[in-house]
Amino acid sequence: MSTLRNNVSEDGKKVIQNISTIQQYINGEFVDSSSHQTFTNYNPYTNEPINEVASGNDRDIDIAVAAAKKAFNGEWGRLPIQRRMVYLNKIADLIDEHIEEIAPLESYDTGLPLKQTKKMVARAAQNFRFYAEMVSSRLVGEVYQVDDEFLNYTIHKPVGVAGLITPWNAPFMLETWKIAPALATGNTVVLKPAEWSPLTANRLAEIIHKADLPKGVFNVVHGYGETAGAALVRHPDAPLISFTGETKTGVEIQKNGAEAMKQFSMELGGKSPIIVFEDADLDRALDACTWGIFSFNGERCTANSRLYIHESVAEEFIERLKTRVDHIQVGDPLDLKTEVGPLIHREHYNNVKQYLKIATEEGAELYQTTVPDDLRQGCYVPPTLLLNVEQGMRVVQEEIFGPVLSVMTFRDEADVIEKANAVRYGLAGYVWTKDLQRGHRVAHAVDAGMLWVNSQNVRDLRTPFGGSKHSGIGREGGHYAFEFYTEVQIIHVAMGDHHIPQFGKPTTRS
Repeated sequence: MSTLRNNVSEDGKKVIQNISTIQQYINGEFVDSSSHQTFTNYNPYTNEPINEVASGNDRDIDIAVAAAKKAFNGEWGRLPIQRRMVYLNKIADLIDEHIEEIAPLESYDTGLPLKQTKKMVARAAQNFRFYAEMVSSRLVGEVYQVDDEFLNYTIHKPVGVAGLITPWNAPFMLETWKIAPALATGNTVVLKPAEWSPLTANRLAEIIHKADLPKGVFNVVHGYGETAGAALVRHPDAPLISFTGETKTGVEIQKNGAEAMKQFSMELGGKSPIIVFEDADLDRALDACTWGIFSFNGERCTANSRLYIHESVAEEFIERLKTRVDHIQVGDPLDLKTEVGPLIHREHYNNVKQYLKIATEEGAELYQTTVPDDLRQGCYVPPTLLLNVEQGMRVVQEEIFGPVLSVMTFRDEADVIEKANAVRYGLAGYVWTKDLQRGHRVAHAVDAGMLWVNSQNVRDLRTPFGGSKHSGIGREGGHYAFEFYTEVQIIHVAMGDHHIPQFGKPTTRS
């Protein structure tokens, strides 16, 4: 098992030391990949190697799924709900004990600012406690009585092995978001974490190992999407596939798993609008708009990457946005003063930079600060406003997934609803107005799975999370996750001798 340690300096910066090669976690043991191949994990702040990571393939997935299936058919599958909940609460307690260690690991690996990863890790512990309580209180069936003849009732049954494929933005929190309901409902898990952010997935395996779950209940196979991920998707003994990532990959996953009639939960891309009317509280709208696109380094699916500002207040609002961009603290992700850090990986950095090139070619004006010289070795894209953009431009239509905000104006309610809906995505949206009737109207009219009125992205764990159109399929969060992680079975019980048609009964002749 790998050993992770960190030193804490007085100014709050974390210096990670002695990170060893990461292994797979299969059937309760840390093991090398079957091929003994590894890949290199890089620090986005310096673009220098952090460590080597076991690279899984079909064989590793076969072993992990077999272990998970055996656990599901064995001890874990027979475990009473209250015993399962003890394990979930124990995992939550262990996460809480290690927040000060896990948060800097997340920042070191992903480039996310430490001030934000601390909150993400705390949310991860909440996910386990929430589902321990949710399953106990809300995993309930329904009863339908038909006069005195029938009593019909439903039960929720776990499905089996859940294949969880998770993203590299906020990886620790988003991994637990899937793992907690999967385990709480009685399934077993094979996790394929994103190859660009393996450190905290490995730390989570170490924590769950310490929680002493039965062998095979939780497994982690590191590797590339086209090898380990694809093998998990097509494996016949993993009936559930929950994926969070880009839309193109989600489409391929569904194609590859269709023949096996797998159940899919897809949380995909976004190009979410923030709509600011002339009567909005502009101070609060400015705070929300800035936070919504530049937090998480802009690498968040629900980011408000399209701003529609009413033309009567546009000039003032845009000038204030520019001032905010000028003062955002870009720096070392392990510095608590940093608000925006480096993008996750050189490949993604190049992709975002290419979109900025496309923006200028399309006629947009870029407003951004410069990256300090001492940060130029990292994958830094400074907070950027795209001005003078039009609805049909690629930078308005396509997900950039970086700290880049497209700024546009609108005339009236009908105009902005049409513009907000004129993209293929439908994940989230934000409406700012003091006219609550209008706020409700616009929120109802925007084609998106989640809308916030006079608020930034504040999550209530009880509510459904997911999108429409090309932003995904299904909903996770709250009891809505039960629709994916369980099968509903209906039991019909006759309460008396009801009439049964008597086909083929010999008749008695007089």
